Amino acid sequence: MTTLGYLLTSEEFHPNELVRQAVRAEAAGFERLWISDHFHPWSEQQGHSPFVWSVIGALSQACSLPVTMAVTCPIMRIHPAVIAQAAATAAAQLDGRFVLGVGTGEALNEHITGQRWPTTAVRRDMLEEAVSVIRKLFSGKEISHHGRYFTVENARLYTLPSQPAPIYISGYGARAAGLAGRIGDGFQCTMPSAELVSQFRQAGGAGKPTQAGFKVCHASTRQDGLRTAHSLWANEQLPGQLGQILPTPRDFEQAASLVPESAVEQAVPCGPDAKAFVDRIREFADAGFDEVYVQQIGPDQDRFFDFWESEIAPELAA
Repeated sequence: MTTLGYLLTSEEFHPNELVRQAVRAEAAGFERLWISDHFHPWSEQQGHSPFVWSVIGALSQACSLPVTMAVTCPIMRIHPAVIAQAAATAAAQLDGRFVLGVGTGEALNEHITGQRWPTTAVRRDMLEEAVSVIRKLFSGKEISHHGRYFTVENARLYTLPSQPAPIYISGYGARAAGLAGRIGDGFQCTMPSAELVSQFRQAGGAGKPTQAGFKVCHASTRQDGLRTAHSLWANEQLPGQLGQILPTPRDFEQAASLVPESAVEQAVPCGPDAKAFVDRIREFADAGFDEVYVQQIGPDQDRFFDFWESEIAPELAA
C-alpha cells in the first residue's frame, strides 16, 4: 500500500512556517515528510531558502513524522564529510526516522562558491564518490580518503544514530536511476515513470523503497489554482537541462516567463475537484512508487489540509 507524505518546500516558506505545516500535516493524517534543500529559491517570488538542517532539527522536536531530505547535493556547496555529520545528527535527533536523499544538484545552488559547474557525467561520478565518503563516516570510525574529487583526513563522527541513515538517490534519467539502484538504499523522483522505477530495480534496487513527490494547488476555482501555480512554479516546466545550468533566480524568472499556463495546467492538479488530486496520486502509485509526497503551492496551506481531511483522504481510503 502506498504511503502518503507531505512535501515541505524550503523555497516558498519561512522556517517557522515549515515547522507549522509539518505539525498540521501530521494532524491531517500524512505519514511522512519530504523537505527540499536550496541555497536560492527558483524565483524571487517564491522568496525563501532557509538552511535546511536547522529546520530538520526543529522538525525533530515538533512532530513525530519521519523526515526525508529531498534532496541535498553533497558534491560542491557542502563537502560530503560535512553532509555526513549533518545527516548523522539529524538521524540521531529523529531517533532513526531520517532518510538522506542526495542528487547531482543544480547550478542555482552549487555555483555560489565559485567552482566550475561540471557536466552531468562528472557530477554523477562526484556523487558516487561522495556517497562512499558519507557511508565510511557513518561507520563511526576515523577515516582518511584521498579520492579523485574529495579529500578527508583523520575525520570521525562522534554523534551517531543507533543505525546509519539510509541514503536514497534522486534521478530523472536512465543513468541516474541505474546509479541509484547500484549505490542507493532507495530511489527518489518527481515523475510518475514506471520505466525509471524498473531501471532502478534492474540495476540493483529490487526490494528497495521508491519515493516520488509532486505539486498541487487547491483553490476555490481551477483558474485561481492554475494562476497561483503558474506564478510560483512555472520553472518546473522548463525543458531539457535548463533547470540544472541556470545560475540565479533572475535567470529562472526570465526563462519561466516563456512557459505557458497550459504547460503548468497539464502538470499540476489545480482547483476544488478532489478527483484530479486522487488520480495523480494513483498515477504515481501505479508507476510503482512506494511513497508519494504532495505539496500545496501557495499560502492556502490550512485550506488544503482541511480539503485533504474532508475529501481526499476519504476517497483514498475508499
